[in-house]
Amino acid sequence: MDHFFKVTHLPDVLAYRSQFCRAGIESVALDAVCGRILAADLVADLDLPGFSRATMDGYAVAAASTFGASEANPAYLALKGRVSMGEKPAFGVGPGEAAGIATGGMLPQGTDAVAMVEHTELLDPTTIEVYRSVAPGQHVIAAGEDYALGNIVLTSGSRIRPQEAGLLAAFGQNTIRVFQKPRVGIVSTGDEIVPVEQIPARGRIRDINTHTLSGQVLAAGGVPVAYGIVSDDFDDLRAVCRQALDETDMVLISGGSSVGIRDFTVRVLDSLPQSRILVQGISISPGKPTILADTGGKAVWGLPGHVVSAMVVFSVVVQPFLETMAGLSEAGGKRLHVPARLSRNVPSAQGRIDFIRVRLSQTGGKLMAEPLLGKSGLINTMVQADGLIAVDINTEGLDCGEAVSVMVI
Repeated sequence: MDHFFKVTHLPDVLAYRSQFCRAGIESVALDAVCGRILAADLVADLDLPGFSRATMDGYAVAAASTFGASEANPAYLALKGRVSMGEKPAFGVGPGEAAGIATGGMLPQGTDAVAMVEHTELLDPTTIEVYRSVAPGQHVIAAGEDYALGNIVLTSGSRIRPQEAGLLAAFGQNTIRVFQKPRVGIVSTGDEIVPVEQIPARGRIRDINTHTLSGQVLAAGGVPVAYGIVSDDFDDLRAVCRQALDETDMVLISGGSSVGIRDFTVRVLDSLPQSRILVQGISISPGKPTILADTGGKAVWGLPGHVVSAMVVFSVVVQPFLETMAGLSEAGGKRLHVPARLSRNVPSAQGRIDFIRVRLSQTGGKLMAEPLLGKSGLINTMVQADGLIAVDINTEGLDCGEAVSVMVI
């Protein structure tokens, strides 16, 4: 039908993200926080570290006491004592003095540097010589050098990686407020689709999209909820969609490739309560026939039935929506891109953004992107692919050797 060719440009589709609500907030334990999205800024309630400490084994000194020291003219310092690990030194160190210290030990009052043990020699129980000078702050982490009291340590919308989990631990955060993971309903449609465990008869194929889309949802921080295979029946699909909308935060419907089937999906979405069709085609390839509806404030997607098209549309279009719903900030949602050179010419048509699957390889010290051209029903091109390159809407192809930015998938 004609309205399937009134496509929306990709930036305009992505702009709809702002009209869908973010997920709720919950508290999780520190040992379960990795991969979650922080729901509130973390402000340092103390200096980190809370004291100046040594980063090398050796002697805590006032740096000025070592100035000019060399092997020919060492500095002789009086040994005041030794710092016990995990304790505050009970003594101070003055000019011309030193205290033995191990890595991680707290610097005594009056010291601002550590002379490495390799650059010193113990002459007797009360005297050392230092034959290499140190500068103030050398081999020392100062109090508050990592994070200072009152600073914003992590911002809301940040994804927690192991390093951020360690930072939370350093500030004593044992229970963390995070955004809930959006639940995403996945519906696979088509009279020709059969379950994975079934041997397909002639003219039928196994359900691939439920499993590829579930994996993509998981990787994007959502929770996939599969609703199985639905036949090309209006009432059946409508009933499943209503159930999915009641139980999840977003719904993905993957189905037939024909215009008639796509129109069938639109009619089902149109019939749902509080439903409004926002997009009936996107100026991208593959994935032009993608549908987006706002149904009671929830995003419902009609994705192409071909596995490559559905996966590319998810990566390029659906994932940004899901990440926004999950609370991920714009900075946190930036995709990893790597620069490469094309290994061959890539044709393209103006008026759409072409997303080309590529395989990366090193050739002569350069990272090369090899286009994997193939029909959108062939999953092998996605299996071999390391990423996607975008051929701009106003570009008639790319030349061999041209610099490209590869979005890693």
